[in-house]
Amino acid sequence: MERIVCLIIGYLFGNFPTGYLYAKAHGVDITKTGSGNIGTTNALRTLGPKAGLITMLGDFIKTFLPLFITAWLFRDKTDMRYLLTVYTGLGAVLGHNYPVSLHFHGGKGVACTGAMIIYSDPVLLAVCFVLFFGGTLLTKYVSVGSLLVAAGYLVTNIVLVISGRKMGWNASEALGAQYHAEFFVLVLLVSALIVFQHRSNIGRLIAGNERKLSFGTKKKQ
Repeated sequence: MERIVCLIIGYLFGNFPTGYLYAKAHGVDITKTGSGNIGTTNALRTLGPKAGLITMLGDFIKTFLPLFITAWLFRDKTDMRYLLTVYTGLGAVLGHNYPVSLHFHGGKGVACTGAMIIYSDPVLLAVCFVLFFGGTLLTKYVSVGSLLVAAGYLVTNIVLVISGRKMGWNASEALGAQYHAEFFVLVLLVSALIVFQHRSNIGRLIAGNERKLSFGTKKKQ
């Protein structure tokens, strides 16, 4: 029951379409512009750096809020709180990627996954931060940084749990051994979802025509 509640709360918050609403307020239908995604990268390319920043912050907030709520609701579940964090974060990512309000046409979930990573653990954050910004800056492809995060999120979580390290910013969330297998499947699902949402980017990277990151200005309407 805890798992279902976390998924539902995360999904409901994840439905808030930050990028879409910001673009709409500026007379742009972001679902019909650029890549058609409602996330940070398309907002940046379509409307400029300010739009990208606001979209990213909004997507962070809509992920942080359900994480704090479910952490409070299940504060006594000490041996599975880290597992429930992933369930809540996954719900927010699914809500962002497949929002009911936009007929299940959303984004790629990278910012929401990033918020879950920030909330989860400092070691996980450090690894994914280096992979994302290092990969993006070196290649100029946001998709490469995102795919590296997918790999880093999976591997780092597995290593931390196997090593017996207590998780969280206060290093107090020990994941019960009975939840390890479920946890590994869950983090694999989160990572696989990022890769799946970037399948078109992977195709363009292979073909050599993926669009590089640029800080453009707002398009004239």
